[in-house]
Amino acid sequence: MPDYKAHFKALLKNEAATDALGKCLARQLVAGLVVYLHGDLGAGKTALTRALLHSAGYVGHVKSPTYTLAEPYEIQLAGQSVTLMHFDLYRMSSPDEFLEAGFRDVFNQSTICVVEWPEKGESILPLPDLDIYLTVAGSGREVELCARSERAAVCVNGLNFAPNL
Repeated sequence: MPDYKAHFKALLKNEAATDALGKCLARQLVAGLVVYLHGDLGAGKTALTRALLHSAGYVGHVKSPTYTLAEPYEIQLAGQSVTLMHFDLYRMSSPDEFLEAGFRDVFNQSTICVVEWPEKGESILPLPDLDIYLTVAGSGREVELCARSERAAVCVNGLNFAPNL
């Protein structure tokens, strides 16, 4: 995979910093983006996704799709309605479960796909545009964003994030 030279690391000292990063990411989203969220249980994957969704205009409850595998959300990007699919593959028993549900078709140029626990579907998922790694660090989190495509590089390079909250 080519290196797009877009990389970002920060310490998120608290939940407000995680929310602020979600807000900054929401401003950089583009249709068709595939985002993988990596991290242990409790690392903040769903919290970051929730902040991103609310900042992109979604006003309802955002729940982890742990049992449903996927939850669709309608958000606004540049005045256009776009579907963001939030996947949580933690409880997926095999990659075939993902295929049988027809989720592969959701990965297209008009839908944003955010995938928690992508390693559970590694053999069948499309490659990510953006990898986000979250690690618990004391009472906060360390976050690392790595662009894997040109459109993700634009997203990461366009972040205007001040983590010192």
